[in-house]
Amino acid sequence: MNTTLECPVDGIQINETKVRLVAGFVLASGLAYLLSDWLIIPLGLVLDFGLRSFDLGKYSPFGTLAEELVKTLHLPYKGTDQAPKRFAARIGLAFSLLILGLHLADISTLVPTATLVLFAALESIVGFCAGCYVYTFYVRLFPRTA
Repeated sequence: MNTTLECPVDGIQINETKVRLVAGFVLASGLAYLLSDWLIIPLGLVLDFGLRSFDLGKYSPFGTLAEELVKTLHLPYKGTDQAPKRFAARIGLAFSLLILGLHLADISTLVPTATLVLFAALESIVGFCAGCYVYTFYVRLFPRTA
């Protein structure tokens, strides 16, 4: 069995410090939603993940806030490839849509929200992006579509 990770690559570098701050905002939002059950939170997550998923990150509220924090606090630039982060944002978009749909259907959102919070915490706190693992699984399951 091949255990090599396969990550999407596009050669465009972005600041991992900013990415980790954005993940921190997702983490905080997810925790706030778990505590409050406010509909506005999954709506905001859908909007933000949607913008970042489709190359409109410059309009992302979380991205804008993270960029301002990086500048204001003079946080270091650490380059990382954009493609795995965009792929992870698309997974986040899917989870956010699921959470929103379940909320609107008055079905428990605990499991998908806790999952989103867990992966946002891993990215934000320790810099672990699960995107490459999911992508590797995806390309092995659907080799012709990747």
